[in-house]
Amino acid sequence: MLGFLNKSAANSANTASSSQDQGWLGRLKNGLARTGSQLGGLFSLGGKIDDELYEELEAILITSDVGMDATRMLLADVKRQVKESRLTDAAQLREALAHSLLKLLKPLALPLDAGTQQPFVIMMVGVNGAGKTTSIGKLAKYFQGQGKSVLLAAGDTFRAAAREQLMEWGARNNVTVIAQQSGDAAAVIFDAIQAAQARKIDVVLADTAGRLTTQAHLMEEIKKVKRVISKALPSAPHEVLLVLDANTGQNALSQTKAFDDALDVTGLVLTKLDGTAKGGVIAAIAKTHPIPVRFIGVGEGLDDLRPFVAEDFVSALLGLDA
Repeated sequence: MLGFLNKSAANSANTASSSQDQGWLGRLKNGLARTGSQLGGLFSLGGKIDDELYEELEAILITSDVGMDATRMLLADVKRQVKESRLTDAAQLREALAHSLLKLLKPLALPLDAGTQQPFVIMMVGVNGAGKTTSIGKLAKYFQGQGKSVLLAAGDTFRAAAREQLMEWGARNNVTVIAQQSGDAAAVIFDAIQAAQARKIDVVLADTAGRLTTQAHLMEEIKKVKRVISKALPSAPHEVLLVLDANTGQNALSQTKAFDDALDVTGLVLTKLDGTAKGGVIAAIAKTHPIPVRFIGVGEGLDDLRPFVAEDFVSALLGLDA
């Protein structure tokens, strides 16, 4: 295990200190095993550091969804370290790459502080199937664990089962869900914010319908939803969370840009890192469109969404021991 990662992790409040956390790190590592095994195989072979090794590393990073811009930057930084530290063995590249990745990703690891307003209104957005509604259920549990009261707004009025799905999450968390049999998303969320104010609720999680970024009329509609939220509470929404499916690769980057252009996204939730995700898209986002990654998810359980910790992610991505 790399010394700097051990030291950094020890200083992090979010780093594993219990068997539950070790289980989380294990699931994260398993989710990123595809990339971790490729990089681990490259570094474990030994041999000298040469152009062929750099080319193999470049290919692995690109196929791991890191993207061209971030890959070039990481390679340049790794080569700088090799030159300055006079590294000669391929195995030494692992630590150099870990340093470069951590430097790139650390600025994105900004935990969400929902205690600055009451109610603190979080607007959840994203494309169809990214995992918005499921993430809301997990976030409700997370905020309850912080001692906060939570209210859910069933603002996805398009998908047939969306309201029922959110009601189920509300029941599992013993949280009230504001919903309407009909009506538009803006009206539902408006009512939810008013209810939260009356009941002195700490956090409002507002669901919205999934939409493709190419659907101009739906992107305009979600802008309207945000405007209505600000009418219900002038300072709201206090957070616009974009939910991204880690398996979509570089498409996540275009989604980030499109939703940010429309809504001024303040944070990201990266889901489904327990599947076939390659994970490198976080590096691509960090290089070309840096927005804080608030949470990452590795499973379907209520506790399978956690704050993003750069040290843990780098360890998992490189196949290092937690």
